[in-house]
Amino acid sequence: MNAGVFIPAGRLPRRHPIRAGSLPDARTQKGYIRNLITPLLALLCSFRLNTSALLLLIGTISAQAQRPSFSPPLDIPLNLSGNFMEPRTGHFHSGLDMRTEGREGLPVRAAAKGWVSRIKVSPWGYGHALYIDHPEGYTTVYGHLREFVGGIAKAALEAQYKARDFSIDATFSPGELPVQSGELVAFSGNTGGSGGPHLHFEVRRTGDQHALDPELFGLAAADDVPPQLNGIRIDPLDTAARVAPYPAGALGFAVDREGAVNKLRAAADPAGLGAIGISVNVIDRYSGSSSNCGVRSLQVEVDGSTVFRATLDEVDFGLQRYCDAYMDHALFKGKDLAYNRCYRLPNNKLRIYDPKAGDGRIELRPGDRKQVRITATDAHGNRSTLAFTLRGGAQQEAQAWPRKQVDGTWFAHDRENRLERPGMRFTLPAEALYADEPIAYEAVQRAAPGKVRLLSPMHRIHDPLVPLHTPGRLSLRVDSPPAGDLAGKLLLVRVDEAGKLSPVGGTWENGWVNAKVKTLGTYAVALDTVPPVLTPLDLKPVLTGRSSFSFRVADDLSGVEQWSATLDGEWILLAYDPKRKELKHTFDPHSDRPGEHKLVVEVRDERGNRTSKQYTFKR
Repeated sequence: MNAGVFIPAGRLPRRHPIRAGSLPDARTQKGYIRNLITPLLALLCSFRLNTSALLLLIGTISAQAQRPSFSPPLDIPLNLSGNFMEPRTGHFHSGLDMRTEGREGLPVRAAAKGWVSRIKVSPWGYGHALYIDHPEGYTTVYGHLREFVGGIAKAALEAQYKARDFSIDATFSPGELPVQSGELVAFSGNTGGSGGPHLHFEVRRTGDQHALDPELFGLAAADDVPPQLNGIRIDPLDTAARVAPYPAGALGFAVDREGAVNKLRAAADPAGLGAIGISVNVIDRYSGSSSNCGVRSLQVEVDGSTVFRATLDEVDFGLQRYCDAYMDHALFKGKDLAYNRCYRLPNNKLRIYDPKAGDGRIELRPGDRKQVRITATDAHGNRSTLAFTLRGGAQQEAQAWPRKQVDGTWFAHDRENRLERPGMRFTLPAEALYADEPIAYEAVQRAAPGKVRLLSPMHRIHDPLVPLHTPGRLSLRVDSPPAGDLAGKLLLVRVDEAGKLSPVGGTWENGWVNAKVKTLGTYAVALDTVPPVLTPLDLKPVLTGRSSFSFRVADDLSGVEQWSATLDGEWILLAYDPKRKELKHTFDPHSDRPGEHKLVVEVRDERGNRTSKQYTFKR
């Protein structure tokens, strides 16, 4: 970074990068400080830094010197299946996914001395999650745990019984649950939204709870592999722009990889006319790993000038969903292709972009021949580049290029939009879309899927692969509603291309069912009057010597909403695992007592249909 250029807080000048895991001891830290102060003094002598920038740089150096080095939370070698800020649907990954050899129950240890500040338990998200604050001003997070141990387990159980709820979000003061570095705090698992056994590990700045790369805190995985550039797309940025077609059957121009230096496949002729942007299909991998991870930065230069630079180095949870604007969401979710947009959509508030580099918008005029260079860099400084010529097509040539069909009603991203058709009303608030979009509509007349009877036509509202940042409001009319209280059992359902129904919910009012919808797609009204089904799995008349009992729970439509159990009239804890569709009770101090017992289990679905069953057993 040149002298006189503003240096953002929390970042070092680029000429002195600190790589992941490069601060293992005080001597190393002092070396970095010395290397940073030497050019700083030279800058002072030349008066090229103003006072504010100088103080900010000194503060940054001090913060870097105090950055702690965390111990591995697992006893096995570090092996990652997901890295920091890897793009995912609706969010950037906020930590490291550490493999647990396909097993649950591995010891999870505190990464440093501190205190438990938060325990969160939920059937969703991080499942069983533990938050430990450290005196240096950082918080470590451990997610998808199977169970807590010791005093932490006791505190979690007490919080659940106090709330009379499996799901809790409990906070603690520094003196309540202190932990030492390396102390056993939990066992690894597969709870919440996990797709398989692993440990999700985060490092956050305690003050603002922004997530940082754990690899900067001494937990670096081996990585000498440069990012893998797989393809590029030339995207029109307005309705007047045109782009040349891709090879037959392709979704972009493929890249021939030659180590860190790449080139477009022979015969590729990227061309356009008007305002265009570039998207790059890029992934990163660690040494000896086949897992697809994310890069740290992307830069685009045109004729030697930087027109775009994005650096993925900090997660602001309040802005997470804008990841859907950073990625080409349709290709990412629909085709599993990691096209990173090297331009900024109008409604994208991410703070990952270098304002001095530009927004990635490239203007192509007839006859232009622009030299483009793309550089992808991973968290360990490994780089890959791609250079090619971007051609401005002739006006006559561009007339033959395919043009995106503009069917539907234009919705502007910066204002509220409404669409009304017979039996359907749809409203999107301002900034629900990332860019202006023509919203297509169709009334779908076809047989209802499965055994569920639909009480309205199916209404297809545009493409489900066009993402929404905030929900819209959808109202569907029911011409022949059920009588009496059954109207309260009506709900909106989303119908996918295979005919599968997903519950949305909603409220009944004056002949309409109204609900918030988080995605575009096909919707209808259904009726749910069927209560959940509860099936004992291992509940026996005699449970002497047993540590637990469980049930299978299933619901045909709206989904399990609430569940509870009482033992001899007193509330006891039931853990819900939606992946296994199981309710489980593990005997604890509130329930582990000898004698005959009466157990009552009740489950309610989202539309209020209830199932209640009684059992007796001897302990």
